[in-house]
Amino acid sequence: MYQLDFNKPIHVHFIGIGGISMSGLAEILLKENFKITGSDAKSSDIIDNLISMGAIVNIGQSADNITDDIELVVYTAAVHEDNPEFAECIRRNIPMLTRAQLLGQIMNNYKYSIAVSGTHGKTTTTSMLSQIFMEADTNPTISVGGILDSIGGNVRVGQSDYFVTEACEYTNSYHSLFPYISIILNVDADHLDFFSGIDEIIESFHTFATNLTDDGHLVIYGDMDCLSRVTDGINCDIVTFGMSDNNRYYPTDIEADENGHMNYTLVVDGNKQERVHLNIGGTHNVTNSLAAIAAADILGIDRKYSLAGLSCFGGAHRRFELKGTLGNVTVIDDYAHHPTEIKATLTTATHTPHNELWVVFQPHTYTRTKALFEEFADALKGFDHVIVIDIYAAREKDTGLIHAKDLAERIKELGTDARYFSSFTAVENYLLKNCKKNDLLITMGAGDVYLIGEELLGK
Repeated sequence: MYQLDFNKPIHVHFIGIGGISMSGLAEILLKENFKITGSDAKSSDIIDNLISMGAIVNIGQSADNITDDIELVVYTAAVHEDNPEFAECIRRNIPMLTRAQLLGQIMNNYKYSIAVSGTHGKTTTTSMLSQIFMEADTNPTISVGGILDSIGGNVRVGQSDYFVTEACEYTNSYHSLFPYISIILNVDADHLDFFSGIDEIIESFHTFATNLTDDGHLVIYGDMDCLSRVTDGINCDIVTFGMSDNNRYYPTDIEADENGHMNYTLVVDGNKQERVHLNIGGTHNVTNSLAAIAAADILGIDRKYSLAGLSCFGGAHRRFELKGTLGNVTVIDDYAHHPTEIKATLTTATHTPHNELWVVFQPHTYTRTKALFEEFADALKGFDHVIVIDIYAAREKDTGLIHAKDLAERIKELGTDARYFSSFTAVENYLLKNCKKNDLLITMGAGDVYLIGEELLGK
């Protein structure tokens, strides 16, 4: 495998440079004086930012983009052998790394690297840790899978031994990472277009955990049924967190304030500690914050910085993000695209002042929608009104085996007001006519459903 040397900057080309993770890695290398080129299917604000920093980006992918001076090519899991640039790199015998392999090599340059994994909550927990590190003035390098206001984007290049990033299980990409601290927030059935089922997913997380050396630290959700399977045979320090008192870190005296933000008393090894005040809602964010505190404690960061960072962290973009109000209707956007995440968002919404609760849900990928069909219906039936729009294909093609209207009909069978619309305009017109004063409207999904809320607020 090609080994990158920060002391010898070279010309690196990114196939799919506009992705949230790829762009972050490109920015890190730019600031380390590497020459960066790349390509993507369409332009974006992220690409414009990279260009302003000195990257050369082609819109559209072509073999002509692979020039003689390129010394390394980085590509994502979405790029296959039929991609013209990929094929040209193979023909020219140019060294290639996956996005995850590059991330792993970048991480190796930092003494205190933290990888945040889990089926849900990676972006939020990474952002929480980032906020703590910023409060402690550790000058960290950060790569997060969302936009974080405190760092002005999705990446920050620091000048210290601290590095924090998300670690995604899809295609086992996180197996290329060898951090000092690994965080496992949860293990759930997802990405079933790649994994055969939950057993293979558990085994994947176990492999990720074994990447830690004996002097490393595993921070893991201790209330999982599969805890022993994930940690079996691991010799490093294991720190558990969760809602029960069986864990080293757990909360007590949990309450939500008038804004739905969560507060609790921290308990560590059975001893009550400080009161923790979060600036976001949801019980799931209580456990996310416990993981962040535990990791910061391992690094010797003064607890006061953890408390300060968590109290000012208002959430990453697209994570129960307040978009605005429209005629006294509050509009929220949320990235939830798995039944577990939908239930967590619903719980957060119930603690947020509202009259009736609306959700516009955009299913993400045909595989996930079909595999978890009943789970999606069960999670969404808790809203007062559900609007389902067409499935966002992402990396997949329509198999014809599942349709968004099937999900809407199933939710209606379960007793909840639900309907399907085939266009954003139709959804917007319906909401303008039917949402009432003090209702709460959530646009939900990992695709482009957020555009509906933005269009409504622009009217």
